[in-house]
Amino acid sequence: MRSWDRRGALFAMTGLATLSACSKAPGANEAKARGDAIRTGADAAAIALLPKAAKFAAEGVLTVGVVPGALPLADYAEDNKEIIGIEPDIAQLVADGLGRKLLLLPVAWEGWPLGLESGRFDAVTANVTVTEERKKKFAFSTYRKDNLGFYVAADSPIKAIRGREDIAGLKIIVGASTNQEKILLRWNALNAAEGKRPAELVLQEDVVLARQSLLSGRVDATFGPNPTSAEVARDGSSRLVGSFSGGWPQTAEIAVATRKDSGFAEAVTHALNTSIASGAYAKALRRWNLESEALPQSRTNPPGLPTS
Repeated sequence: MRSWDRRGALFAMTGLATLSACSKAPGANEAKARGDAIRTGADAAAIALLPKAAKFAAEGVLTVGVVPGALPLADYAEDNKEIIGIEPDIAQLVADGLGRKLLLLPVAWEGWPLGLESGRFDAVTANVTVTEERKKKFAFSTYRKDNLGFYVAADSPIKAIRGREDIAGLKIIVGASTNQEKILLRWNALNAAEGKRPAELVLQEDVVLARQSLLSGRVDATFGPNPTSAEVARDGSSRLVGSFSGGWPQTAEIAVATRKDSGFAEAVTHALNTSIASGAYAKALRRWNLESEALPQSRTNPPGLPTS
């Protein structure tokens, strides 16, 4: 099920916006070398916010759905069993705060809503953006800015993309049926109305071809979720030239999703805010080079992207 909602987790699986390396094993090894996940203690105040008759998927456990695909979001470690990344790390902070063991269950992006609704998961950390449509069924506790990035090859003459005027005439890789494609289509329409050349949007589904296209100069830029693109750019082959909210022109945030009727959201939000105050949250983001996406506080069910 594709929608205009930002599909960061989908991109993590396909590699369109990430342009990740052909083999994920080296990245997993490198990430593992960054150290163990950040841990924190039980948060009595958060635990007290849980419903007295709280129904978890398993006794003493917080079961969280994640979408393995690409770092720094989530991927398998070199043993092909352990799931690592910022999404598992956030799940760990929440589980610790609620005084429960963490069980991660891998799921395809399309499967997380049903898994959460059915009670297979207690929560989901899968780069899920808060939207008004999703709030009809789920509750949210925010933990990261939803940022999109324009990336170019390291030797590209493009210095910055600050808005629609800067994409005129460029050839840009973007994912089909994503919020970032919607942004570019809007910009193209506005540019065309002013007589400017539209950007050529390349809907590339193959990770190897997408990366080759960027680095060989067959396309000018890629536009997609910033975390995974930033991870690839660490090798110096590409660089960030523009950053926008995933809900442009609205601000969007990534959140832990829970069932609306579970009553877990306030407890999860409190646990996240405790980890923010203690510094554990900042350490988790730093582990994955995502300090730029830090939030000053977690919020329960903030305004989401509008239904459109």
